[in-house]
Amino acid sequence: MTLAGTALGALVGVGATLLAERARWRREAAERARQERKEIYVACLTSFRQAHETMRAVAFGDRQWEATGLDAAVREALRASGCNEARDAAALFAAPGIVAAIDDAFYSLRRLMDVLAAGNGLRSAAFQEAQAAHRIAVKLAQAAMRRDLGSEP
Repeated sequence: MTLAGTALGALVGVGATLLAERARWRREAAERARQERKEIYVACLTSFRQAHETMRAVAFGDRQWEATGLDAAVREALRASGCNEARDAAALFAAPGIVAAIDDAFYSLRRLMDVLAAGNGLRSAAFQEAQAAHRIAVKLAQAAMRRDLGSEP
């Protein structure tokens, strides 16, 4: 009886340890996945901001552009920002609702690029509308990201 009790106790102890380790592993895996998504979201938003600032600097800077040169320079600013790559990474790891919000922000940035590439001025209605739409889309993407990360203000 003593040997059976000892074996049963050992079995219960090992089982409890395994359950505790599995729970800890799940928590750590969930935290790693959350941290990876956070890094992807930050990279995505940073690349969108960089594209936005660079496109504006090109379009409204001191240099005088011919139409084709402005178009090419604004489009290159978006391409060089890494937006496409960041968006692709988010598509791999984020939930569909967040991917949709990121896509909305990206496409609003593309619309802004088109407006800037067409030579619309800083005070033009086309620029003001595209700028406002982009800000809204980015704010909605940020809110979706915060909800996903559990860090709503």
